[in-house]
Amino acid sequence: MKKRAIITIKSNASMENDDLIEVISPGDFYMDNDTFKAEYDETEISGMDGTRTILTVRGKSFTLERKGSTATKMDFKNRQQTTSLYQTPYGVLQVNIDTKKLNIDINEEGGIIEVNYLMTIEGQIPMNTNLSVHIKTNEN
Repeated sequence: MKKRAIITIKSNASMENDDLIEVISPGDFYMDNDTFKAEYDETEISGMDGTRTILTVRGKSFTLERKGSTATKMDFKNRQQTTSLYQTPYGVLQVNIDTKKLNIDINEEGGIIEVNYLMTIEGQIPMNTNLSVHIKTNEN
């Protein structure tokens, strides 16, 4: 059963002078078989208006998927490297993710996902990025 939730995303990357970006969005949170999912719509403020973001937690892995004006599917697995394509209105980029640390503490009421990773876009200098996701259902 889907629950209404408040989803808070905090992110900072080394390329942004360690400036913290925080986005708070209403969305849905639910369990689908052995998987937790949170979904929300991006806004104009995020620069991805017209995009739906789906966060999926399966065991000890985390996937961030975007569908719409921006599209990607980025997989985060502790101490593993993954590659994905990031489709923007300006073209498609190859993104390499090197997950350094992944902590997941989630249950039927919500929870926290924290990930530290190096992101390399099209062979550029890797950006050290910290991403924190806090999901709080309205039933809490």
